Amino acid sequence: MTVFPYLSAAIWIPILCGVLVLAIGADRNASLVRGISLVGSVLGFLVTLPLAFGFDRSSSALQFVEKHVWIERLAIHYHLGVDGLSIWFVVLTAFITVIVVVAAWEVIQDRVAQYMAAFLILSGLMIGVFAAVDGLLFYIFFEATLIPMYVIIGAWGGPNRVYAAFKFFLYTLLGSLLTLVALIYLYSQSGSFSIPDWHQLPLSMREQTLIFFAFLLAFAVKVPMWPVHTWLPDAHVEAPTGGSVVLAAIMLKLGAYGFIRFSLPIAPDASHEYANLMIALSLVAIVYIGLVALVQSDMKKLVAYSSIAHMGFVTLGFFMFNTLGVQGAIVQMISHGFISGAMFLCIGVLYDRLHSRNIADYGGVVNTMPKFAALWMLFSMANAGLPATSGFVGEFMVILAAVDFNFWVAAAAATTLIWGAAYSLWMYKRVVFGAVANDKVAALTDIGRREFWMLMSLAVFVIAMGVYPKPVTDVTNASVDALLKHVAVSKIK
Repeated sequence: MTVFPYLSAAIWIPILCGVLVLAIGADRNASLVRGISLVGSVLGFLVTLPLAFGFDRSSSALQFVEKHVWIERLAIHYHLGVDGLSIWFVVLTAFITVIVVVAAWEVIQDRVAQYMAAFLILSGLMIGVFAAVDGLLFYIFFEATLIPMYVIIGAWGGPNRVYAAFKFFLYTLLGSLLTLVALIYLYSQSGSFSIPDWHQLPLSMREQTLIFFAFLLAFAVKVPMWPVHTWLPDAHVEAPTGGSVVLAAIMLKLGAYGFIRFSLPIAPDASHEYANLMIALSLVAIVYIGLVALVQSDMKKLVAYSSIAHMGFVTLGFFMFNTLGVQGAIVQMISHGFISGAMFLCIGVLYDRLHSRNIADYGGVVNTMPKFAALWMLFSMANAGLPATSGFVGEFMVILAAVDFNFWVAAAAATTLIWGAAYSLWMYKRVVFGAVANDKVAALTDIGRREFWMLMSLAVFVIAMGVYPKPVTDVTNASVDALLKHVAVSKIK
């Protein structure tokens, strides 16, 4: 029986719709462009739902596999598939794309077709990263995501957008060059670009170490880990709202996903050898970057630094090599996708009205925007890790895993509950509470129907995952167990 190619549909529907709206072009067709973009993003999301509902939770094998010869001479295949480690990121990417298209509906008036096309094409490319089972196909998708995001920041960003776009592009491209060398070396050793084949390669400790650090450069920049994180605050501050949402919700996950798809299974001995280094870097991100977030005066920069701190939990969870830690890291990645996306959308709502991101320019917003203030409070609490929100679940799982691993690592990681509450609630208090600060705040209008449902849809997922995370963890269970069993066995030849 022929199975419908859901993964190819999820990748190519948004890309083809992006090309179509790019061909339509002119701003006089803006309504048509918006309509096609919405249809393309919704269709792209709908075809991912059978992946989630039809997924066999008891199996760690790749599912919904598509494999076709691409370049026969080099044994390169158009090879797609998902397992418990990647399935939710495909669905999350497609969902966030719908949110971004809706968020730009009335806000973007200039070069609408190019803006929508960039996000649709970016969506397809990011899903390709999570679905690729061929190493070269993964690399092509991984690098290609830079181009639409570079255009989004450079064309629709703030006053320093060119600097931020170049910094983003150079950091991420340079970090990936050694990864290409590593992929070619793995091909030379295995005669194949198949990622599962690479997982079985017996490599010497020296080979594993070199491969581990080659991957580390690319994935650490993308996460981003301290100290290669400096491009992210600049990129977030200058990017338009949609760019910040996709960057925080999805693109940071590409690097973290790379660790569990490449670094750990291909170089397990090196991963164990350098686990303490990775844990130390993760703790610096959690503690130090959390303190840096406290002193920010720009709302976007504050949330950008908080993203770095929260992603520190992800790498910490991976390199403790226990089930609860890896599961918690994956839950944290998905949760962060919803929460960080919602936080940047909330800041975008204020920026669209007042054209300022400075905390000092606000005060008393609850008096004029009560519905908005209520929703933003939920997301701020989730960002701080409030129980019964998704922000609590992943962090709590990783901290529990850290207690088993080392009490002092857990104690350092747990400080995020203090810093997170401090910077999230400090920003919220200054912006929302108190007397109305000035005439501009007094003239603010509350969120309309489009903005309300856009934020409410994210709020539903934040609460649902916080109250009942079992659907997420059930899907990831078998694949996480298989990964940890694989990593526990030495591959030294």
